[in-house]
Amino acid sequence: MRHKALIVDDDKSMLQITRRYLENHDFQVIFTENPSEALLLAKDSKPDLIITDAEMPGLDGFSLCKAVKENSETSDIPVIIVSGKKLGEGDIIKGYERGADDYLIKPFSFPILLAKANAVLRRYDVPRQKSERISKLNITIDPSGRAVKIQGKTINLTRKEFDLLVILMTKEGKVLSIPYLLETVWGYDPADYNDPHTIEVHMSSLRKKLGPRIAKHFISLTGHGYKFAP
Repeated sequence: MRHKALIVDDDKSMLQITRRYLENHDFQVIFTENPSEALLLAKDSKPDLIITDAEMPGLDGFSLCKAVKENSETSDIPVIIVSGKKLGEGDIIKGYERGADDYLIKPFSFPILLAKANAVLRRYDVPRQKSERISKLNITIDPSGRAVKIQGKTINLTRKEFDLLVILMTKEGKVLSIPYLLETVWGYDPADYNDPHTIEVHMSSLRKKLGPRIAKHFISLTGHGYKFAP
């Protein structure tokens, strides 16, 4: 599947270099130097991913990200923020609070940009791969609305719990490894982070919310990963 990326950067030369690189790696690219135009482009063109510079005159990348995430037509589009300065903890927190999915600091390696873009897209493709409702074991999942019900009762899950549930149920019977889940659901590079505790904590919470009768079908295979076996 060829993904569409929207690049937003007031640095014309950087914008064109990034555009050419992504196009050479099978992306369809739309772009603008004007951040105020970006939200309209996102609504009209429905990109799969937005890559925006952080420091721009007028509407900066953080404000653009917030606007994208708060608009019902664009809220499900992932956003990577690119910054020309080292981001402090406060900047990173601000970005995540506004819905940013990842960060990249200039100067950066284009293969790293590509890897981050693909990792973010894989995370968002988890619910998109199966947009129709999923119903098994009295669980009903609405991926587009990110809603889960058990026997008609709504279950409140965190984003990661929801994504774990969807990917396990859509890949029924398959053992999903720790590295695969960390990369697909969290966007971590397994070469840099491969701690199973992250998944263990979320799976423990998810099982409690599902209840023992359903939780037993989400099986942990020590040293291998997890699978859903109805």
